[in-house]
Amino acid sequence: MPVPEEVALFVGIDHVSLTVVDLDPAVDFYCGVIGAELLYRMGPFDSRELPRTESGQDWSAARVGVPGARICIAMLRIASTLKMELLQYDQPADACRTPPRNCDAGSRHLCLEVADLERAVRYLEARGCKPAAAPIIVPAGDWPASSNWYVQDPFGHQLELVQFQNLD
Repeated sequence: MPVPEEVALFVGIDHVSLTVVDLDPAVDFYCGVIGAELLYRMGPFDSRELPRTESGQDWSAARVGVPGARICIAMLRIASTLKMELLQYDQPADACRTPPRNCDAGSRHLCLEVADLERAVRYLEARGCKPAAAPIIVPAGDWPASSNWYVQDPFGHQLELVQFQNLD
């Protein structure tokens, strides 16, 4: 299948985002435990206080598809290659406050490469994370050999740790 010329419009990835219930402890965890750098914070942006569009939509409905939102944002840099935006929605009141399961549409996880998988898991567990029962060992094939271990952060979000290795 031919690739459309417009694909050249997409030049890179700026950031990924994660919606959290409480921005302050999430920023503290990702900066203090994972080693991210806080680049900036913004908000709150309250759609009730911002101008409506010409068609009458409120600000957040028109821009993020969530009518009546009140949003706070923190942008973090994790390592040199990834920025992660943390979002806290104070409104609407009916927003789901529990992270999706891995099988739920829209679920996502952050995968961090580590130098020592078992040490990284012990480190995170001592700081409130909940590791899965055991690592997943992936032998070399058309993909690199690795050991992967899933861990939930203190807020219930899925993290994956990966250590690439020679498993021959």
